[in-house]
Amino acid sequence: MGVSAVEKTARDTGEAMCPHRHVLEHVTSRWGVLILIELLDRPHRFSELRRAVGRFGRGVSEKMLTQTLQTLERDGFVHRDAKPVIPPRVDYSLTALGREVAEQVRALALWSEARMGEVEEARERYDEAKRALGAATQDDPRA
Repeated sequence: MGVSAVEKTARDTGEAMCPHRHVLEHVTSRWGVLILIELLDRPHRFSELRRAVGRFGRGVSEKMLTQTLQTLERDGFVHRDAKPVIPPRVDYSLTALGREVAEQVRALALWSEARMGEVEEARERYDEAKRALGAATQDDPRA
């Protein structure tokens, strides 16, 4: 019995062994997080979504936005509604599953925003300890 191309691809990428890891990667990717949170408010057209996501720093390229939307659509989080009009109109919205995961992602984003001060303090303590250890190591030739 042969192996289908889909099964081979899944096996080769490790998806067959750890499928939830890929979902986490998609949801928590740089653009996935921002897209999901933005779509919580309302459906967006492609260009609206690109502008909205771009507000959070460096803008997303059309290619990257397209790839991320396709990935989220494949995972069942985003619905793509292409209307047969001229010019073409495509709206993106969250599915029920997408809304559920987007709410979780937004909660994590809000938590990280609220705790950023503590994270920065921890980083400073860590960096200071590393600097002190590095200085002590340079002073001690046995280290």
